[in-house]
Amino acid sequence: MAQGAGNDLENEGETGRRGDGNIPGAVEEAIDLLGGIKAVTRGKNKIMLKPNLTADNPTFTTKPVVVESLAKMMLNAGKEVFIGEGSAAAFSFNASETEIFRTRKREILDKMQKHVFDVLGYSEMAKSLNIPLINLHSGPIVEVPLKNRFAAKLVKIHKSLTGNDLLCSVPMMKTHTLATVTLAMKNLIGLYPGMEYYAVRSWLHDRAAEAGSQGVAYEVIDMNNAVSTGLSVIDASIAMEGNGPSDGTIFDMGLIIAGTSPLATDMIGTLLMGFELDEVPAIVLAHTSGMLPALLDDIEIRGLSIDECKRKFVKPIIYKWIDINKFWGVKEL
Repeated sequence: MAQGAGNDLENEGETGRRGDGNIPGAVEEAIDLLGGIKAVTRGKNKIMLKPNLTADNPTFTTKPVVVESLAKMMLNAGKEVFIGEGSAAAFSFNASETEIFRTRKREILDKMQKHVFDVLGYSEMAKSLNIPLINLHSGPIVEVPLKNRFAAKLVKIHKSLTGNDLLCSVPMMKTHTLATVTLAMKNLIGLYPGMEYYAVRSWLHDRAAEAGSQGVAYEVIDMNNAVSTGLSVIDASIAMEGNGPSDGTIFDMGLIIAGTSPLATDMIGTLLMGFELDEVPAIVLAHTSGMLPALLDDIEIRGLSIDECKRKFVKPIIYKWIDINKFWGVKEL
């Protein structure tokens, strides 16, 4: 890991080194520890970068500099790069001071996503790099049947996700009152299009809870089975503890965590946050369903050890979805 720098996983291997706060340099170091950008993207030409832009607030979303650093490296390697997201909520769109609403209306979702990209600096960054921003809420939608499924027989996703050669999950390191932690796998909740599943996706969580989902694990693993994440880069330069993903406490963690396996990346990230793996429902479900790596010993750690970078995060108050779905995201716009 690194301060402003990286901790990597290669083929389920993880690394890191504390640095000097140079985030672009840290991202590059993290990728180099995986073998370099050419190795990571070998045979991959179209690449989708998926940050975690859950709302229009820079304190609990992926920093643009992390995504920009990745994009520049990929562009310099001759790759075609896209940035895609389906944000959950934004004030004056589907949120007010007192309520969060669910909506499937394209006119709201399109304006909301543009607003989030604009406010967080992604529109300006994408324009400077001449790369497209894709609103994953609306547009052409395709169905992906699931062989190993939990909440649904199939998942509907934006067609652009099926035309990519590489999906890169770029979340911010945070605790989460439903999921315990939100890292590379949980970040893919943002791939569920609002036109089908509603934003803030409370409808999706209702259906998954009815099927028996614990801590939104069913819907997380279903999406991770629907798409293949070939690279995960966790922005832990700043992290959140306590009642995340939006109401916790922000602090300087000083790390970038990267890997080619989202489960391995999340296992390392979870341990770095001071949690046990069996505290995270999505990791437990991933393991019981046969996803790899099954054991920590299967992960190759490069650079600093976990003990050198570990911090005991303040844990969130954990709620079941049925504890909050009577008042959160109930009313429809």
